[in-house]
Amino acid sequence: MNEFSILCRVLGSLFYRQPQDPLLVPLYTLIREGKLAESWPLEQDEMLARLQKSCDAQALAADYNALFVGDECRVSPFRSAWVEGATEAEVRAFLSSRGMPLTDQPADHFGTLLLAASWLEDNSAEDESEALETLFADYLLPWCGTFLGKVEAHATTPFWRTLAPLARDAIAVMWDELQEAEEE
Repeated sequence: MNEFSILCRVLGSLFYRQPQDPLLVPLYTLIREGKLAESWPLEQDEMLARLQKSCDAQALAADYNALFVGDECRVSPFRSAWVEGATEAEVRAFLSSRGMPLTDQPADHFGTLLLAASWLEDNSAEDESEALETLFADYLLPWCGTFLGKVEAHATTPFWRTLAPLARDAIAVMWDELQEAEEE
């Protein structure tokens, strides 16, 4: 697994799964113990240290639920809520056309899109970056800045207020990498 895939998998998992999800226990343990920074490919040590200091499980879960869960959530995690005319079906069709296995859950969730980027990176042909570029350009970039800004503004915990700009910076770096690869 390369650095691009690691970034997408970690960020996607944090946004997609509720903090109390047993699958996230190892990841939150790495964050809490300050060990995520050891394998984090970007220079974001200050933000990772802030995440470490604010990794209270109960507060994270309460803030996550208030931010992202239910009809009354503060910040919808779905692309279709942010991009006029966007549908979940178009994202599902794109990911299915690339062979990505999907569940019944909406495919246009911010976390799902990052996890999809990891999957596409891990399962694409050696020099195929077209799928990733399309995913970023059409399905992620048009709304992720606004979405992450709202997360930062509406979060009550330092963890989510820090994770939003950390994700924004990581997505910008990954997009730059995709653009550089395209130019080569």
